[in-house]
Amino acid sequence: MNEFSDIKLSRRELLIAGAISVTAAGVPGAAGAVAGAPAAAPVTNKVAFQVNGKRHALEVDTRTTLLDVLRENLHLTGTKKGCDHGQCGACTVIVDGRRINSCLSLAVMHEGSDITTIEGLGNKDKLHPMQAAFIKHDGYQCGYCTPGQICSAVSVLSEIKQGIPSHVSADLMARPLLSAEEIRERMSGNICRCGAYSNILDAITEVAGSGA
Repeated sequence: MNEFSDIKLSRRELLIAGAISVTAAGVPGAAGAVAGAPAAAPVTNKVAFQVNGKRHALEVDTRTTLLDVLRENLHLTGTKKGCDHGQCGACTVIVDGRRINSCLSLAVMHEGSDITTIEGLGNKDKLHPMQAAFIKHDGYQCGYCTPGQICSAVSVLSEIKQGIPSHVSADLMARPLLSAEEIRERMSGNICRCGAYSNILDAITEVAGSGA
């Protein structure tokens, strides 16, 4: 006689049992959680960096993104959480002179970094030239993506000035041209649902022409 003949499981019960087994086997700590054991305490670490010229020393969960630390710990909510997958660019900030998607970067990776958010570029009393140009050319519309757009735009002009090529640069050894094609390519990681792309291009072109 089959030793399993007395086991009676419905298809639903079998699928649930299988899912629990796979989870317990594949996720560290999941076996204890399935068995009702208390969850392990989060691992924290100290990190210190400069944000907009001010030093901050924090102790954070090692899984916390730079975006969440900026918004939740430092209350710099200008940097926006959009897709949270590094696809929309709303969370763009400037770290050590380079723009990054802060939703894809862990805070503990930035020990000693110099970070600039939209709040550090300018304020209502003294706008950054790029902020002023976005207002002049209506490059913001709903405004949600604007902080990331502006941080990215400032970095775009810096990249071109440094001679860093892009995918549309014809000669990788020559200084890239300050052209509409170059700007569009370099800004392609920042998505605007309002479709203000032409206005954003006008704003960046104006600032580039002023030498700012």
